Amino acid sequence: MGLFKEKTFHDRVDAGAKARAAQLERARETARKLQETAAERMAERVKIAAEREARHAAKEAAKKAEAERIEAERRAEAERLEAERLAAEEAKRLADEEYEAAKKWLAEEEKKKLAKLLADQKAARDARYAARKARRR
Repeated sequence: MGLFKEKTFHDRVDAGAKARAAQLERARETARKLQETAAERMAERVKIAAEREARHAAKEAAKKAEAERIEAERRAEAERLEAERLAAEEAKRLADEEYEAAKKWLAEEEKKKLAKLLADQKAARDARYAARKARRR
């Protein structure tokens, strides 16, 4: 049966140094692996950034197109309203002209009726006068 051999100070220092060296080697290996994949990760980040920029540009283009569409609709509505206003003004002008023409025609008709009435009255008066003169003779 062997006796339990206790580790000496140098054994512990050596073991600690070996452990630190192994840990450093593991860290270097991890760094090497990360460095090997760094280009791939950077390319992925660049790709993601480009996609983000493309989405942002597409959103901005969509916003701009929507704003232009709304502006075009607003302009079309304004033009339609202006055309309706002009048509209404023209219709009112034509109606006013027709009203004035009808009013003038009615006034002339009234004058003609009045002139005919006056002529008929004068003819009736002349006939009565002539009848009176004829009776006296």
